[in-house]
Amino acid sequence: MKLSICAIASEVVPLAKSGGLADVASALSRQLTLAGHDVRLFVPFYTQIRRDKLELARVDFLQKVPVVTGSHQHVVDIWRARLPGSATPVYLVENDGLYSRPALYTNDPDEHRRFLVLTRAALECCKRMHFRPHIVHSHDWHAAIAPLWLRSNYRHEPMFAGTRSVMTIHNIGYQGEFGAENLADLDLGVDSYLLHQDDLRAGKINALKSGILHADAVTTVSPTYAREIATPRYGMGMEQALAARGAAVRGILNGVDYDEWDPRHDRYLPIHFDPATLAKKAELKRNFLLRQNMTAIHGRVPLFGMVSRLTSQKGFDLLTDTLPALLSNNDVRVATVGTGDPKYEKFFAGLAQKYKGRMWFFSGYDESLAHWIEGASDAFLMPSLYEPCGLNQMYSLRYGTIPIVRNTGGLADSVQHFDPATGAGTGIVFNDFDAPAMAWALDQAIEWYADEKLWDRLVQNAMRMDFSWRTQSTEYLKLFAELLQLDAAALIEGDAPQKSAG
Repeated sequence: MKLSICAIASEVVPLAKSGGLADVASALSRQLTLAGHDVRLFVPFYTQIRRDKLELARVDFLQKVPVVTGSHQHVVDIWRARLPGSATPVYLVENDGLYSRPALYTNDPDEHRRFLVLTRAALECCKRMHFRPHIVHSHDWHAAIAPLWLRSNYRHEPMFAGTRSVMTIHNIGYQGEFGAENLADLDLGVDSYLLHQDDLRAGKINALKSGILHADAVTTVSPTYAREIATPRYGMGMEQALAARGAAVRGILNGVDYDEWDPRHDRYLPIHFDPATLAKKAELKRNFLLRQNMTAIHGRVPLFGMVSRLTSQKGFDLLTDTLPALLSNNDVRVATVGTGDPKYEKFFAGLAQKYKGRMWFFSGYDESLAHWIEGASDAFLMPSLYEPCGLNQMYSLRYGTIPIVRNTGGLADSVQHFDPATGAGTGIVFNDFDAPAMAWALDQAIEWYADEKLWDRLVQNAMRMDFSWRTQSTEYLKLFAELLQLDAAALIEGDAPQKSAG
């Protein structure tokens, strides 16, 4: 059976990206298209999107489409392209007044309106295309009003009869809150009672909360994160709304694009390897150290890698307390790529100066370097305070680069602590968010790395893991089948009777 899916996202790789949302919106859409489903992805046509890199087509009957938000009259033009390297169509919503700004996201007073227009335009285009979506899939707060509108403004629209809504929370820290004085922008009229009334009385509207309350299903990007955000510690004010939805909240672990991230054919690496040719990984490590003017190694000397935004969420406070001791007391190499909080940049730059040749730091982000570190490192540091899903730990597993992670969110769901007694496990997992736990994990890595046979077993375990989107997208299809009251096996196998897409 072919499902018709309208997906709405604020960013998508390779067109526009600020974080993992862009990777997921792209990879999931691609995989569902490959599985035979009709996915139509709507994103803003930002100034930053390179037109010369796309085969663009103006959609003639989707020009000068009026979109009203309260007293604000907008007109959008729709362009059609395909996600590069795939058959997935992307519908780019163009409005210079809204999307021609220096950054993807702003603190401008009309920030909420920029994404209300995106969401409303997507639904209006479905009507004009005579596209009857089985599922409207909203990504994060930017499209979270779609479930509310499907229950109000569009509930009598024949094109959405039987449509089910799914909202995915990629990071609950971003909620799209705006002042209640902008209530008219939602055009709810008598249906304004559907908004959270306590919030309205407090003078605010929370887009994410509206999606949580009204989506037929709410997903997060890992099962553990789904449980965590239903608690005050991680819920960031959304825990009660999530708890009220009960079983409607699901955790589905993100997948990995192995076309881009696989040491067997990584286009950024001059040397490729697999579990049977790990000597080539060691050669790649030597080449990396040479390229970065780091001190050559003799014998078994581990290389610890990091690629990350430098923020407190990523656990860098633990490393400021433990990395100096690691470098002082052990013959190790450490390579870090990242940018963010100036205090962490200063910390890593200082370490690189003090331990020149053994510690290396690149301030910024470089895709090639990210692949080199994944391929050349022996272990990857990812001690997050919280982590909705995380992707680097899954990349690391495929490259035989052992992830050192804290037991939280998607890290807990994708990395199993290694047990030398049984030989089972894929990484090093610690529980407490404190320096002693971090130091223990680093010491464990050094101890196990010194035992070549033991470490090889751990590496072989890691490289056998499969977190491909082909596997993970099946979980979304199971959810869609449940919402649509279809047989999941038949849907996945393509045998169920098809509902007309119009």
